[in-house]
Amino acid sequence: MKILLLGKNGQVGWELQRALAPLGEVAALDRHAGNGLCGDLSDLQGLVDTIDLIRPDVIVNAAAHTAVDKAESEPELARTINALASGVLAQAANRCNAWLVHYSTDYVFDGSGDKPRQETDATGPLGVYGATKLEGEQLIQQSGCKHIILRTSWVYAARGNNFAKTMLRLAQERDSLNVINDQIGAPTGADLIADVTAHIIRSAQQQPEVSGLYHLVAQGEASWFDFARLVLAFAADAGLALKVNPADVGAIPTSAYPTPAKRPNNSRLSTEKLAHTFNLTMPAWQSGVTRMLAEILDK
Repeated sequence: MKILLLGKNGQVGWELQRALAPLGEVAALDRHAGNGLCGDLSDLQGLVDTIDLIRPDVIVNAAAHTAVDKAESEPELARTINALASGVLAQAANRCNAWLVHYSTDYVFDGSGDKPRQETDATGPLGVYGATKLEGEQLIQQSGCKHIILRTSWVYAARGNNFAKTMLRLAQERDSLNVINDQIGAPTGADLIADVTAHIIRSAQQQPEVSGLYHLVAQGEASWFDFARLVLAFAADAGLALKVNPADVGAIPTSAYPTPAKRPNNSRLSTEKLAHTFNLTMPAWQSGVTRMLAEILDK
């Protein structure tokens, strides 16, 4: 099997290089691919030429414009990367009869309610990022290519910057720390996303009927406040010197921390369809976070 991976240096892309390796030959690209290849999602023709050259069996698109606030001030670039490139990849995949695996987001929803969203629930993005990711989904679905779209949320990894690392840094620098407690989701590890992706690709090769849209997040739910408390409690138990005691972290509403892009309050995603279709059990979000913390605090 020949796999083209885009976005190899992102949190999910880095883990995918590991998880996809046993499946076959992986051509992993970033924006600066070189050697006549293009991994830059803003270069639509370059993407087409690269796929035509490699002729992959599977395209895994782990690249995206993920700067949620910045997307508000550069909507055209965000649309090119998140939507138009997705459509181009889908059309190219269709021409060479390849599968397209693509990652989307909880930001396609409006964040209302308190129940986990199903794949069939009505969408309603609150900003440019969510709107462009939703358009990308729709262009893939309209292309007719064999595809797996995986909506996920609150992604973290041991590599790169993430919320947990930010909390650890701030708790060592500041005398007090306040964290939002009215946005609810499921912190989901890039390693889990990558491993599930590899499992899905293996299944899809034998079962083309699984083509479609799925939600992929860890089990359970938490607020950013809950997430921060767990991170700091683990770090304190591990002997890391903190200026902020985990029990002293303050809880604040979203309204107290305004941002250019509005965040969804309800980021819960139901994984029932994924679990049933691919015979998977999602681990609790806490297990992935503590495993990641053990790795980064041991460095």
